[in-house]
Amino acid sequence: MKFAFPAHLLRRLVLMIGGEAMQSGFHFALNIALLHVLSAQGYGIFAIAMVMGGVGLSYIRSLTAVPASIWMGKSTNSAGVDAHDVTFGTAALVVALVMAAATALLMQLWGEASGVAAGCFVGAWSLRSYMRTAFFARRQQMIVSISDFVFTVAGAALTALAIWVAADVLQAVFYALAAANLIGIVVLVRLARRTLRVSFRMPARRRYARLWPQLRWSGFSATTTNIQGQCLALLVAGIAGPAAYAPLAAVLVLFGPLRIVSLAFMNMIQPELAKLMAKNEVGRVWTQAKIWALVMGLGSLVYGVGILFVLPMIKSQALADASIGFIGLLAIANYVPIMLYIMPRVILEILGDFRMVAFITTAGAIVGLVLIAILLAIASPPWSLAGAAASEIVVLLASWYFARRHMRALEPRDDRHDGQPTSWRRAGHIPLATGKR
Repeated sequence: MKFAFPAHLLRRLVLMIGGEAMQSGFHFALNIALLHVLSAQGYGIFAIAMVMGGVGLSYIRSLTAVPASIWMGKSTNSAGVDAHDVTFGTAALVVALVMAAATALLMQLWGEASGVAAGCFVGAWSLRSYMRTAFFARRQQMIVSISDFVFTVAGAALTALAIWVAADVLQAVFYALAAANLIGIVVLVRLARRTLRVSFRMPARRRYARLWPQLRWSGFSATTTNIQGQCLALLVAGIAGPAAYAPLAAVLVLFGPLRIVSLAFMNMIQPELAKLMAKNEVGRVWTQAKIWALVMGLGSLVYGVGILFVLPMIKSQALADASIGFIGLLAIANYVPIMLYIMPRVILEILGDFRMVAFITTAGAIVGLVLIAILLAIASPPWSLAGAAASEIVVLLASWYFARRHMRALEPRDDRHDGQPTSWRRAGHIPLATGKR
């Protein structure tokens, strides 16, 4: 089947990747700067806060941003778009507050005075992530790009000031990042000339409750994904301490742009593939999945090789006596599978099969937890990356297998019911968006 990339989709991708690239570049530069300012313990704490931010973004995405993007994109009128925006925006605020409190509590367990500041950063970051997705769903890409630019400039200025003048650099950097995210939110709202609205009234609660049978599996999937993806950081920091995690974090952060770009791509492609699936263009969806998986897999491999050449140039006390080349190779073994299973996961989410996603990530989490714990007991911390890589490979193989099985069951047939293939209904999947309210 011929693969054609629509011009409007290309423009959206450029805008989304551009915004993510700015933020990624800022986070990259900040990590490099902190490597030379903070102790190994301090940098380990900063890395754990970034991990918690990633956890917050995953819950925001699974419980609010992904369903909001799909339902808002398929709503037939502005009232439907606004109603879903309020419902999921309220849920996003709750998730952001919960993640802020959890981060502050975790930092307090380590006796960190910067716990509240880290919580503010994670909460503000999570909330801005939802709002970016919601505005993309409204086709306001340019406003999001401007907001990303303002966030990047404000974040760079505020964190540079914090590093330069603050007595407690780590705490000041967390507050600076929180402020930069709030500034980005304000820019989004002002440029769009919209009023932030949240509602805990019965209609909003009922609307979210109707979607909960699907979203609960999405939430469970987010939990297992976080266990599967973040168990490395939590186990190494919990068993060996934040200082032992610092060298791994210092190398892994260089691969952070891959995860950020992949998230931007998922936010961009998911609504488009959902529309194609609603039209029963199964072959076209599957063709795009294979092509983009190949592009992202090769791109991540080339990027990883480039990082291997950069690593020896980085000098820091956090990397003292660390086998950075070995860590870099294992990092590549982790990130290439991640980039390769993005597309089958998108397909499973579009089909509403969050339960299967949860089962897949649960299997990966079990493999990862067991292998990482064993490797930490018998080898040095860098070897734990091998256990994480095995976990990602499990998810890769299972995601493609079940996505392919679903797509074969959904190949176009003449037997239809209510505008959807009966094979879809027999499979037990409920489309996330049907264009009806």
